[in-house]
Amino acid sequence: MDHRVNGAQTPSRDEEESSPGNSETVVQNGVHTSSPPSFSKHALEEDNEVPALLHRMKHDKSILALAVSPEHVFAGTQGGEILVYRIDTFDRELVLPGHRGSVLGLCYSENDHLLFSCAADRMVHVWDTKDFRRRYSVFSTYDIGDVFCVSYSSALQTLYLGAQNTSIQWYDLKEKDSRPSPKSESHPYYRADRFFDSTGPGGVRNPRQVLPVEVAPTPKARQFTKGSQSLEIDKNNICQFAHYGYVYCMLLARDIISGQVDKEVLISGGGDGVIKIWSLDADHGGRIHELCKLENERDEGCSVLSIALDGTILYSGLLDGEVNVWDLETRQLVRSLHAHRDDVLTLTVGGGFLFSGGVFGFFNKFNRQHERISRRKAHDGRILASAFSSHNNRPILVTGGNDNNVAVWDVRDCLGSPASDKKTTHDQLLESLRHFVHFHTVSSDAKHKEDCRRGASWLRTLFSKLGAVTEMLPTDDNRNPVVFAKFRGNPETSSRRKKILFYGHYDVIAADNDKKSWKIGDPFMMEGIDGDLYGRGTSDNKGPVVAAAHAVGELNLQQRLEADIIFLIEGEEECGSRGFAEAVKQNRKLIGDVDWILVANSYWLDDIVPCLTYGLRGVIHATVQVESTQPDLHSGVDGSSGLDEPLKDLVVLLSKLTGPEPARIAIPGFADPILPLTTKEGRLYEDIVRHVTNSNPEFSNPDRLAEDLKKKWREPSLTIHRFHTSGPENSTIIPRLAKANLSLRIVPNQEADAISDALKNFLYSSFDELGTQNQIHVTIDHKGDPWLGDINNQIFQTLEHAIMQVWNTPFDLSKRSRSIGDGNGKAAPSHRRPSSSSKPSPATSSSLASGGSSSSGVEDRALSSLEARSNYPMKPLYIREGGSIPAIRFLEKEFDAPAAQLPCGQASDGAHLDDEKIRLLNLYKSKDIFKRVFRELPRKPDAKH
Repeated sequence: MDHRVNGAQTPSRDEEESSPGNSETVVQNGVHTSSPPSFSKHALEEDNEVPALLHRMKHDKSILALAVSPEHVFAGTQGGEILVYRIDTFDRELVLPGHRGSVLGLCYSENDHLLFSCAADRMVHVWDTKDFRRRYSVFSTYDIGDVFCVSYSSALQTLYLGAQNTSIQWYDLKEKDSRPSPKSESHPYYRADRFFDSTGPGGVRNPRQVLPVEVAPTPKARQFTKGSQSLEIDKNNICQFAHYGYVYCMLLARDIISGQVDKEVLISGGGDGVIKIWSLDADHGGRIHELCKLENERDEGCSVLSIALDGTILYSGLLDGEVNVWDLETRQLVRSLHAHRDDVLTLTVGGGFLFSGGVFGFFNKFNRQHERISRRKAHDGRILASAFSSHNNRPILVTGGNDNNVAVWDVRDCLGSPASDKKTTHDQLLESLRHFVHFHTVSSDAKHKEDCRRGASWLRTLFSKLGAVTEMLPTDDNRNPVVFAKFRGNPETSSRRKKILFYGHYDVIAADNDKKSWKIGDPFMMEGIDGDLYGRGTSDNKGPVVAAAHAVGELNLQQRLEADIIFLIEGEEECGSRGFAEAVKQNRKLIGDVDWILVANSYWLDDIVPCLTYGLRGVIHATVQVESTQPDLHSGVDGSSGLDEPLKDLVVLLSKLTGPEPARIAIPGFADPILPLTTKEGRLYEDIVRHVTNSNPEFSNPDRLAEDLKKKWREPSLTIHRFHTSGPENSTIIPRLAKANLSLRIVPNQEADAISDALKNFLYSSFDELGTQNQIHVTIDHKGDPWLGDINNQIFQTLEHAIMQVWNTPFDLSKRSRSIGDGNGKAAPSHRRPSSSSKPSPATSSSLASGGSSSSGVEDRALSSLEARSNYPMKPLYIREGGSIPAIRFLEKEFDAPAAQLPCGQASDGAHLDDEKIRLLNLYKSKDIFKRVFRELPRKPDAKH
């Protein structure tokens, strides 16, 4: 394999010493040579923000080739796959079974919607980017070794390839049906290759292990290759020894040769250090004829590894880190740029700039005066490929390297961009979330009190910029304030405008990366990886809050806001909404009346189908403390059967909370208020079970799954969280004090106040029955009511309609399949010790998100989104959750208005855990749903139903 796929080398001198800016120019042999001065690492960190990293997509093999279409980024890998990423959300949509060798070149033809790939397996494949089927497989009569590069002339319908055996070959696709079909034995997979199949010592050669030509190794691969037509290049369509070295790179250009208007030429670079320009004979199937060659006598034999064209200026990247600048009109070398300290492996031109990538993972950005104006560390290894494009008027640079990453860069300062200074609404949304995540708004830690204040202040400023009237609502005991924002609708309808209240929170759970457990370095510096946005708060709850704010801001800007939208964003939700209720009551007049309440602080059931949440459990947190009048004692000196030990009493007391069946809570009358399951709600569970069992073969027992969900969602539960004792931590102490923290999750129709009183009465009376000399004290630390919504009311029906409009194509399974495999379509091994119990494990959010641990059906579930789109309806699943958000029921009572919950994230978002994330597509779609609901809901005739 050629040097471009080797591992990264360690530079002898730190390449970070080089600086952007004006270069020092000297003249050598009549050629201007630019050498940039050195600068410090600190200067590099202070460089301007453009280019800025937008997203990073990770794979398990090196990225050797890139191409970009209006909708997709295509990445060719060392393993032979072609990865297909959506350019708007950076989701990996497909993995095409490209080649049986490293993919070394990609070429996209926008006019024909075709993608051409070449590889180390001596093949060129032609893919239709509309359905991603392989249309043709093109190969040579000769054993040409690796195919390093491929280009396509849309006008001539002819593809050109550059090969390891120094030849350039071509195939006119207009002739594909008129030429005889190749014999199967002529296919490269059946032929010995003089490059790789030479005899060993003694003249012995092992037989080649080959598969039938059209048999792909897996069913998934066959779906993309079925019906592919094999095409063999005619012997007359080969230019042998086009270069005296490997043909590394080529491109097609038009109108660069004087006197040849609207004529295409082929430009090629090779291992002989020569660049050649070839004319294309349209009358003879695109046959090439050498017009001229460009040679730099100083660099004889210095391989040309990459080329890029800007008008009539041609750039060539060489082995020694130099970039030559050629004027094709005069065919003169006008300048040499010392761009890197080692090989220049990729060059890309876009928007008036030249981007060069090298061995040490840096890419440089040059303007048209050939001044290096910026530099970025893009990869932890070699940059092997790059491509330039524009999406939604935003110029982007895509780079790939042998660190197995594809990186997407914002280069909005590029010339020729119609909106280079104007950010799209998606850009603004991402920028807002990035800033918001940066604030360490950890409400549970006093040291972050000022961070919480600054985060609240930033959020208030955002609302103001989007057009809202804002205020900070103080809370009791100097807790974090509530951010109030009000967007006013059409002034002409002020007397009859409806009002929608959006509730959320800006505080987050603590996060650190001391144990390197996050995929990103700093949990409070948002980073995009593989279509997800990682960072604390991206999903819970900063992402949904920012999406809703921008949705209203866009409606306001478009003058399409017909309702008053009120935001109440608190800063103490993760600590039980301390002070929130009092702040709302004290500012009731400012807030005004409300017709509907919208919350977005939950998650889908899995990673596939959108959901609407209509029920939450309530919660009661309590502390039970048992204390003796004695000091801490020694168990050997003072322990006896006559001694009442506080910890022993506490354990006995807590055991009385549950009956013979652990699930039954023994508090008298505790279960009496629980509502029975209605026939209508039972049908909702049937829908859920049908979906889950279809997409998760592990959950093969639908009745068991339904029971698991009901127990989590509509049945109460008791949890003992931790024990605390006094005295030194050794095994001889009888502690004088023991206490336990416990929680009760209660369900709709159970009142938190009533259950709290019943819990305390039960514990006190049960303690009295023990006859112990110790004392007990029970405190209720926090409580919140459960919530149950009406799925038939206007807000739920409006949300359902909006979801079906926005998620108009079902969720693809490709992303979830990657989370349960090892990158090669194999199930990840399990390291769990088998349980001796026959009791099955209940369904959890983790198992639902990952699709279960079973490897059966992994490949089937990993089918492309093109097939998955027909498998799942887009009507959302109506679900309940076992968690609690006390503010929802409080707001319903306070404003006498119905509430609904829109989950924005997926089950795998990992809120409160390491690697919290939200899928970029979910963020965009959520904003669109909010926008539709804020526009459509006020048009309903009766607000309270």
